[in-house]
Amino acid sequence: MEFNCLESFVTIATEKFELVVNFYSQLCKQEPIIYRPSIYAEFQLNKLRIGIFQPKPENYGEFSHNYHSSISICLEVLSLEQAIAFLSNLGYPPSGDIVEASHGREIYAYDPVGNRLILHQEAPSK
Repeated sequence: MEFNCLESFVTIATEKFELVVNFYSQLCKQEPIIYRPSIYAEFQLNKLRIGIFQPKPENYGEFSHNYHSSISICLEVLSLEQAIAFLSNLGYPPSGDIVEASHGREIYAYDPVGNRLILHQEAPSK
């Protein structure tokens, strides 16, 4: 079984999206390289990417109760199915179903101490 992680970055879930985006804009002294109002912003800091997103209303509970943390580790993968199989073999199968979004497909999993992982496979180019 193979697991090909192409890149990784940190994401921050928040209901105070604009406040957090403004904070990181000032902290990093730059505007986001990707910006979708009230949905997603991303900063590139040398080799670290920081993504900030507002959870969908149906996911607020996971973040508003500080389940473990509002920070997630997002792993970009070549094959979501291979990544799911790999984590399952490790004993940490993803929870829930694959989510289909405009930016690709993703599923959530947790590491041994409860840190949230977002496994993401980019949408095919059109």
